[in-house]
Amino acid sequence: QVQLVESGGGLVQAGGSLRLSCAASGSMFAIKTMAWHRQAPGKQRELVARITNGDITNYADSVKGRFTISRDDPKKSVYLQMNSLKPEDTAVYYCNADIWSTRGSVFTWNYWGQGTQVTVSS
Repeated sequence: QVQLVESGGGLVQAGGSLRLSCAASGSMFAIKTMAWHRQAPGKQRELVARITNGDITNYADSVKGRFTISRDDPKKSVYLQMNSLKPEDTAVYYCNADIWSTRGSVFTWNYWGQGTQVTVSS
């Protein structure tokens, strides 16, 4: 069974920085795509940033130029460096991954972490 465990959330003042980490564990062959999503109170969950196994990245318009996603495949981890944080970045941040379970698998399995709270005070 694959698990994703996030860390690094917390309380920060506007303009500050945080770095989120997410580590995958369990039985798997490789990770295809890793992403960060977030959900603010009363709002739908939204994609923040995504990175493929070819290191192609894409970002939500609201975080472009402020957030950077990266991955470390040997550590089965993904990171989100968040700079110039704004109160509107306050949300629970979730790690998401598409994972090939075995060598030669055509399809991937999708997994979610439990979430980590990020609160930005004004």
